[in-house]
Amino acid sequence: MPETMPSISPPLVDEGSLIRFILERGLTSPDSPALTSGDRTLTSGGLRRQVLAAAGAISAACGGKPGRIGLLGTNSTDLVVAYLAGIAAGGCAVPLPASAHPSALRGMVEDCEPSLIFADKGALHLLDGMPGQTVIGLDFATDNIVPLNDFIGSAPPLDDAPQADPADDFNIIYSSGTTGRPKGIVHSHSMRYRQTARSLFGIDGSSVMLLATPLYSNTTLMPLLAALFHGGYAVLMPKFDAEAYLDLAETLRGTHTMLVPVQYQRILAAESFARRDLGSFKVKQSTGAPIAATVKQELVTRWPGRFLEVYGLTEGGCTCILDAGAHPEKAHTVGRPSAGNDIRIIDENGKSVPTGTRGEIIGRSPMMMSRYFRNEAATEAFRFTDAEGTVFHRTGDIGFFDEDGFLVLVDRKKDMIISGGFNIYASDLEETLLAHPDVLEAAVIAVPSEKWGETPLGLVVPKPGAAPDPAGLLEWANGRLGKMQRLSAIELRDGLPLSPVGKVLKQQLREPYWGDRT
Repeated sequence: MPETMPSISPPLVDEGSLIRFILERGLTSPDSPALTSGDRTLTSGGLRRQVLAAAGAISAACGGKPGRIGLLGTNSTDLVVAYLAGIAAGGCAVPLPASAHPSALRGMVEDCEPSLIFADKGALHLLDGMPGQTVIGLDFATDNIVPLNDFIGSAPPLDDAPQADPADDFNIIYSSGTTGRPKGIVHSHSMRYRQTARSLFGIDGSSVMLLATPLYSNTTLMPLLAALFHGGYAVLMPKFDAEAYLDLAETLRGTHTMLVPVQYQRILAAESFARRDLGSFKVKQSTGAPIAATVKQELVTRWPGRFLEVYGLTEGGCTCILDAGAHPEKAHTVGRPSAGNDIRIIDENGKSVPTGTRGEIIGRSPMMMSRYFRNEAATEAFRFTDAEGTVFHRTGDIGFFDEDGFLVLVDRKKDMIISGGFNIYASDLEETLLAHPDVLEAAVIAVPSEKWGETPLGLVVPKPGAAPDPAGLLEWANGRLGKMQRLSAIELRDGLPLSPVGKVLKQQLREPYWGDRT
């Protein structure tokens, strides 16, 4: 099997020019706002100058061969500048999760071996005990760490970002680790260009893109790059807060946003939401985790602008989009395959199944990762090759296509509960719990059962001010579920453990019940 995925269409010369196109706006519209995070804003001209200055310093510090450039910190304009500059210098950007456990972060750093790490003061402690790392301080300096401004002044700036080979590595994004050891997902210049240049979401020079997830997440990077490429204005929150988000949306007249489901739930539940003027919005997107049909319907009716659910993988190759307002009867689905995506459902033997039959979702498209970094075994396991030799990506998700070609996402393979020999899909039970008026968040996990092997347990976060009785909620939910689906119990929680991009960490929820057996 080849080391990189085969292209579906021949590469274009422009596919190595993404950073050049982003920086070109600094010449054509130098005074237009390009990027805000916290209390700092960069114009397009300022962004160009900062990126090229940092790129010149990176190139000089690395002897003209930057390799991989690490980034560690909360959202800031400097963090974005360092991300773009590492690529403009001819390197590969590696945004690292500041929320990671130090041992997990150590594994990522040892894996990618960055030439430099740009870090902010709040994340510096994560690098303790990692000898040999050259750190540039984004917002601080010590005896051993050069501050960003001094670093930038240490060498002449580049005149422009160079043309890259479309097959070269653009960035590495480490997976969340919710299903095991994090893997480094490698995106090429070609893949990133194809994603960014799409006109699918209607981003242009008048767009104001509001983002509130970390830079190391593809949930942030895809819309950020798209906003900058199409001449829009990107606004990154250093830390998400529902009321603060609504303040920004009103003040800046936001037109576009990409959020994860839990953020939408918290914004809709915000005390001031009903009083807010959100009429400037054109497109709202959700990704990263399933979003309940009831929440989709609420977003369509209460928040102006189109609402698009985007189902896909950071690895690429499998994207479906649901325009929830245009297809209200399909709110239980994740939409139809996006243009250029070939998505299929296969059984355990790798055979395609008929419409309406559940199986594993696989897909391919012109936008597919190159590989998992330094992990050939994981790369091979992730790929599925059909009888004709065509390579697909395995999603690990269970689903089926309905008669209209809409994909119904059923569950993750690993989250499926097998009780008494019957398959129970946690997402079906979670959808039922979320329909209760007192429930804000819900997760269903398998717990041990002497009688059935395992049985479903519901974990519920009540809405603010609500105090549902677990026994009454259990009776209510089981009255709406099939006999073989019924929950064994419900426990109330103050919150659910979430990854920084809003995915429920079910492995953490299962651990107290299963111990070493999880």
